[in-house]
Amino acid sequence: VQLQASGGGSVQAGGSLRLSCAASGSSSGPDGIGWFRQAPGNERERVACFNTGNGRTYYSDSVKGRFTLSSDNAKNTVYLQMNNLKPEDTAVYYCAADRTIATMLRYHTGLYDMDYWGKGTQVTVSS
Repeated sequence: VQLQASGGGSVQAGGSLRLSCAASGSSSGPDGIGWFRQAPGNERERVACFNTGNGRTYYSDSVKGRFTLSSDNAKNTVYLQMNNLKPEDTAVYYCAADRTIATMLRYHTGLYDMDYWGKGTQVTVSS
């Protein structure tokens, strides 16, 4: 599976951005697709992810209510709409996919890595 991420940029606090993650190269598709981010000096964290099997979405507490995942199955693309951005959202954002959503949800334990990673895209939010 190849993941192509795009849509990063610089905005002021309160602004919005939309990230896109286009997936290709797999006929069966991964079970989980999501977005992670890594700020300087911090560990990479999961922001939001999507169970491709049942459509359920999961969000970290820090972005709940501000970020929204959506998908366009015809384009094999997942979007992350980010509203009301805050300076603490500044990070490199990565699209990732995994064969099992359970692994993606356990990423924070440090015991698992994702099967596939896209290149990061920088999001900078100024105050």
